[in-house]
Amino acid sequence: MSDTVSQGINNIVWQACDTFRGAVDPAQYKDYILVMLFIKYISDLWQEKRALYAAKYQGEQERIERALNRERFVIPAGCTFDDLYLSQDAANLGEVINMALEKIEDKNKSKLENVFRGIDFNSEPNLGESKERNRRLKSLLEDFHRLAVMPSQIGNKDIIGDTYEYLIARFASDAGKKGGEFYTPSEVSMLLAKLLAPKAGNKICDPACGSGSLLIRVAKEIGSENFSLFGQESNGSTWALCRMNMFLHEMDNARIEWCNTITNPKLIEGDTLMRFHIVVANPPFSLDKWGAETAENDRWKRFWRGIPPKAKGDYAFISHMVEIAFEGEGKVGVIVPHGVLFRGGAEGKIRAKLVAENLLEAVIGLPPALFYGTGIPAAILLFNKGKKNSDILFIDASREFADGKKQNHLRPADIEKIVATFHKFQSVSRYAYCAKLEEVKGNDFNLNISRYVDTQEQEEAIVIADVQKEIAQLENELGEVRKEMDGYLKELGM
Repeated sequence: MSDTVSQGINNIVWQACDTFRGAVDPAQYKDYILVMLFIKYISDLWQEKRALYAAKYQGEQERIERALNRERFVIPAGCTFDDLYLSQDAANLGEVINMALEKIEDKNKSKLENVFRGIDFNSEPNLGESKERNRRLKSLLEDFHRLAVMPSQIGNKDIIGDTYEYLIARFASDAGKKGGEFYTPSEVSMLLAKLLAPKAGNKICDPACGSGSLLIRVAKEIGSENFSLFGQESNGSTWALCRMNMFLHEMDNARIEWCNTITNPKLIEGDTLMRFHIVVANPPFSLDKWGAETAENDRWKRFWRGIPPKAKGDYAFISHMVEIAFEGEGKVGVIVPHGVLFRGGAEGKIRAKLVAENLLEAVIGLPPALFYGTGIPAAILLFNKGKKNSDILFIDASREFADGKKQNHLRPADIEKIVATFHKFQSVSRYAYCAKLEEVKGNDFNLNISRYVDTQEQEEAIVIADVQKEIAQLENELGEVRKEMDGYLKELGM
């Protein structure tokens, strides 16, 4: 999708935000906007398909309808965006939209079941009393009616993810922080995908998948359709966005569960948790009340290395992710706050065991202010259950980035350098250090990157004899200048 097309979508979306701003919390109205964007997109795609079949079958309605009903999704009669637009003056517009969504969901049950059930366009608490609600919804329909971008122009772009990213970026201090949603920027997703290097046939899981963009990006790295995707998300509306995202990317077999990964995981096979080749996530940073009270009696025995602190759930997610990676080959990539690298207590004990088991492969420090809604610097931890040596690579990539007003960005060259350094797995002056396991143990399992990567500029060695020679030369020059000045003063009679 070109920048022009992307900007056109973003402009319409931002205009739609004005319909709700001031009356509805941003954490809520982004969901209404993204659902409407989804309906507009699939309706336009449906119309494109209809036009293609009309040309192919020379207008024979029976053959056109038969072909449309064999498509991977179906929009029932009266339920397209254009149908909703024509109903904009209905006294019960919210109900009309709800009924259309319900019919679309029922007609595509295997792909969209329950996706729209949490989005109520007839909600008085969210959208106001009947008259005001109808006004807002009519305005919303009019905004998206102006969106003249055909699906063929968009291709396989992450339209939901990109627009979600755009909205979070525009009101990150509000919607982002309130929802605890630190959307993974696209370049960070790309970096993780390249570091984990998934292969054809892999089972890939994101246990804190959000809108699903990170999961999709890792899958795209494979370069074929031979993979299977799994995700878990605790926020109902975000889970719905993820399902829509998978639908738009034709990843219809992705299994995305609405559940709490720590207290009630649903990716289960028989009496055990499902296992995966690649496990990747950007879980909520230092989540409070993550479920420590039930961890000691965890049915899945995930916290045998130790129970994380009640007010910091970082190692709860890390423990879960490591446990669900296949033994002998599974790889884990997780984004964490820097405190995870050095905090003591229960976290220090868990960290020590993970390192002592030779599971940790790399620690990568990222630039500041990469993530929406927080300036907290982050790092990537890479675990590998099939490590071939006991070394741990530390990379300090915190100083190389594109500086932005509100948010910094990783450039393609920055990503390439990190990935190349990781694959070479060697020390690089002032950038990376390959540490022996014993060295990390000697540091009491502290993984603070500055302990291993010296980023200080090396001062030039001072040769005393040369300095003395330079001083003597300066003193001689000073004596000559004084003599010259005395001559001038005599000439002036002073």
